[in-house]
Amino acid sequence: MLMRTDPFREMDRIVQQLSGTSGTWSKPSVMPMDAYRESEEYVIAFDLPGVSTEAIDIDVERNMLTVKAERRPVAKTDGVKVELSERPLGVFSRQIVLADTLDTERIKADYDAGVLTLRIPIAERAKPRKISIGGESSRKQISG
Repeated sequence: MLMRTDPFREMDRIVQQLSGTSGTWSKPSVMPMDAYRESEEYVIAFDLPGVSTEAIDIDVERNMLTVKAERRPVAKTDGVKVELSERPLGVFSRQIVLADTLDTERIKADYDAGVLTLRIPIAERAKPRKISIGGESSRKQISG
């Protein structure tokens, strides 16, 4: 149901983690995600701990899903000295090409415990359906 848009993105993410660089709006860091099918929905879960809902932006254009989020530093008061700072700050982004079999008009988004969960229903046209076969009674004989 999903296709990766950039095969080198995972390598960029690893380099950014090792080098400690943060993402910017022009070059965001990649956010980790899981994607799976659950019954009649496709579910995508993004890890965004410490990000407020106001700092998350979700867009769909045709079948391209874009999720951007920004984790800002906590405002520090006078007299505060940071001893250790390992949590990444900056901008995180992910673009995913969604299959035509998903109904992008009815995407639901929930954010709980630092996890953004998108639920995308499977389109009716993509669901299996039964085709009935006409029997002998529906045939007509043509006479010349």
